Amino acid sequence: MHDNENVLVIGSGGREHALGWKISQNEHIQKIFYANGNGGTNNNLPILPTEFEKLIDFAKDNNCFTVVGPELPLSLGIVDIFESNSLKIFGPTKLASEIETSKEFSKNFMTKFAIPTSEYKVFTDASKAEEFIEKIDFNVVVKADGLAAGKGVFVTNSKSEAINTIDLLLKKKIFGKACEKIIVEKRIVGNEASIIAICDGNSFKLLDPCRDYKRAFDNDLGPNTGGMGSHSPVSDITENEIEFIVDKVFNPAIKGMNSEGRPFKGFLYAGLMIEKHTGKPYVLEFNARMGDPECQPLMMRMESDLLQYLEAGVNQSLDDVKPIEWKKKFSTCVIMTSKGYPDKYETGYAIKGITNLFDPDLMIFHSGTKRTNDDELVTSGGRVLGITSLGESLDDSINKAYQTVNNISWGDCQQQFRKDIGKNVT
Repeated sequence: MHDNENVLVIGSGGREHALGWKISQNEHIQKIFYANGNGGTNNNLPILPTEFEKLIDFAKDNNCFTVVGPELPLSLGIVDIFESNSLKIFGPTKLASEIETSKEFSKNFMTKFAIPTSEYKVFTDASKAEEFIEKIDFNVVVKADGLAAGKGVFVTNSKSEAINTIDLLLKKKIFGKACEKIIVEKRIVGNEASIIAICDGNSFKLLDPCRDYKRAFDNDLGPNTGGMGSHSPVSDITENEIEFIVDKVFNPAIKGMNSEGRPFKGFLYAGLMIEKHTGKPYVLEFNARMGDPECQPLMMRMESDLLQYLEAGVNQSLDDVKPIEWKKKFSTCVIMTSKGYPDKYETGYAIKGITNLFDPDLMIFHSGTKRTNDDELVTSGGRVLGITSLGESLDDSINKAYQTVNNISWGDCQQQFRKDIGKNVT
């Protein structure tokens, strides 16, 4: 990193706020810009993450190293376009991003390279999918093939629930083109974990494990969301399981993507289920980006300078960088959402209770917030804030996060959040 370089973070969520916050701790950075940022970020640009020409002009004019947060610009090929303009950008190409953007590609890839995943079938015809459900004697997970902003996965508990879900996706097409195909896979019961690696196409550096809470309500009830909270590290994942995950998931994924002509540079996210009775990890999904809200506790716990790993990812020199160091602390992130999320909700409420916090063990990462012309902070999305804390124990970090959550409000009880983040709810 040269002293006159700036960083451009693409996206507007809590993940992007956390990435920029962590990168800002590098003393060589001049400025961090966000396209298009949120009410908690500075140097926000009035450029959308999909306005590639404007982003390229800005990155060139301001000597920016670019980091991509969300999946949409990756799926549209932002990395390919930046690289063809000789601009440094951290993230996977359009072809490499298919490991997330097509569930069918991802499942077929895992099968081809013997990466453990649950058995599955792909359907385009609702009646054939329903016939399949009637014949089987196990519960299933039904997934839209394409991108659905983290909401295209349905964990079902009965045949009728599975058939209703197939109807929503293949007949009613509730996520549009993303529902042209669906994946129906055997449901595995156990403990979920998210493991993310920084990759350079040939090798990778593993980040500490996280646990994400995807369902809207306590005790893992309600619809799937983009994520209601997370914590790191995860004490019930053993060193042996991590070794298995490196050996059977990340090594074959990186080698396999290379052999397919899709070398993977960027954050590779493995959503895992550690099966209850066998302790065997299965890959539920791959994502081609950093997780949100996993990013927030990871950035709080990371002792090392993030930027050197992102640059090494772009320069294909991760093997030359030391392993990542972590604070010997626990971190919990509680997501505060607009009432009604992930379904219908209202925005535009003034947020109260965020004081200037000079506590190094507490950060409020913004997602669905914006500033009005009067510089008032208001809600502007479904997931609004990620209250993220550090503690000497997991309980310490949970208590600290919830103390802060309970001081923040907007509208007349227009906020909602889970009260069991950090607890093992399986």
